[in-house]
Amino acid sequence: MNSIQRLSMKSRSLRFIFPVAVITAVLASCAGNPTGGANFVLMSENAEIEKGLELHLEMLEQNQIYEDPEMQAYVEKIGQKMAAVSHRPELDYVFTIIDSPDINAFALPGGFVYVNRGLLTYLNSEAQLAAVLGHEIGHITARHAVRQQTAARSASAASIALIFVTGVDLRETTSLISGALISGYGRDMELEADSLGAEYLFNAGYSPLAMVEVIEVLKNHEDFTKRTSNRTAVSYHGLFASHPRNDTRLQEVVGKAGTLSDQQIVSSDPTEFRQQMTGLIVGPSPQNASGGDQRNRYYQSLFNYTMLFPEGWGKEETTTTVVGSSIDSESYIRVEARRIQQAKDPRLYIREDLGIPDLQRSEALSQFGLTGYTGINSASQERVAVLYLGPRAFILSGKAGEDYSDEILMESVRSFRPIARNEMLFANPVQITYVQTNGAITYADLARQTRLPEHQEDMLRLLNGDYPFGEPEAGEWIKIAN
Repeated sequence: MNSIQRLSMKSRSLRFIFPVAVITAVLASCAGNPTGGANFVLMSENAEIEKGLELHLEMLEQNQIYEDPEMQAYVEKIGQKMAAVSHRPELDYVFTIIDSPDINAFALPGGFVYVNRGLLTYLNSEAQLAAVLGHEIGHITARHAVRQQTAARSASAASIALIFVTGVDLRETTSLISGALISGYGRDMELEADSLGAEYLFNAGYSPLAMVEVIEVLKNHEDFTKRTSNRTAVSYHGLFASHPRNDTRLQEVVGKAGTLSDQQIVSSDPTEFRQQMTGLIVGPSPQNASGGDQRNRYYQSLFNYTMLFPEGWGKEETTTTVVGSSIDSESYIRVEARRIQQAKDPRLYIREDLGIPDLQRSEALSQFGLTGYTGINSASQERVAVLYLGPRAFILSGKAGEDYSDEILMESVRSFRPIARNEMLFANPVQITYVQTNGAITYADLARQTRLPEHQEDMLRLLNGDYPFGEPEAGEWIKIAN
């Protein structure tokens, strides 16, 4: 009998004796929940962190990250403050802002927390931000994703035995965990996350009532969406369904966290919160143009043009120019706008106005209703192109280094076009700013000045926590969107 046959017989014999051994192992695996009590789980903490990291990398590939280093650092600071007073402070927590207008936040196993830009726009204090992050940290500390995955896989004794005999396949947990992000963890787990978040708020010196305030913000947005569009609001992973207004259980779990006197509440500077929120984009963002186009598209609203730069290139702007370049700066494309002084063929413009008499590999350009001409400057070996848009000539010049080709430059040249009407918010996005009111101004007054595209008065109330009938009070700082 060879070694393979012996291993096969041993494997078959193990399958016959698994019931007693497996049941013993199952009982031993009812590990203590870090937040208290015992929960049956089939994943070690190391495996949990490994799965979280795997999903985190997928999340970064599939979602655009909001490019605001200062805002990112602020969310990270508040998140780490909350994590430090949680039941699992030893985890390496990572906090990420997703560039999406949807109102959502979610967490992955092992310490990864995400909050959408859209949710941030509706928060009105540092304590409310801490409440959102505390709720998500609660999902992590209570191991909700792991517990839900275990429940799904342990629906029968046979499946439990099979898992123990074969080991946990981390790849099989992805769909279960991802499903929880979309549909929520069920009311009991969501309520537990609220309870833990309220406890962490108290421990960090914030009022636990901030958790109730956030629920009210979300409920107001849900009511507004139903009233104005006859559709269900995009849910904060099940929170709308799990928390009716004036939820007695919610009030109870928040109340158990304790109360803080005014002297005990952490001193958070409202000015810092306003500074971080100022400039936050409301609605669609240039980074997510064309329905989620992940490419490196650039918009210039003053001169009404857009174009693609190669993936990964940075951009530097002045009033009339933009330069896109590779990381090593060996490859670049420069765009300059000049007013046309005299009507002439674009080929002659390159020769006479730019002083480039000799072009190689030259060709006429006709794209998106624009005319132009391009070629390689024999003297500098730069790719040069001129395109006419309105009263201006746009001069594109660039060079491809070792890691790029002239074809890459031509892709950018050929992508140059006017901004479409439905892209105007991408080109010039609506952003949050603050004004201090004098008591006489109303939301109806502000609605006439905002750049919000629809339901302006209601949207301003939602952004400021005054929906449905509130008005600004004298001396109050409120958000406007321009």
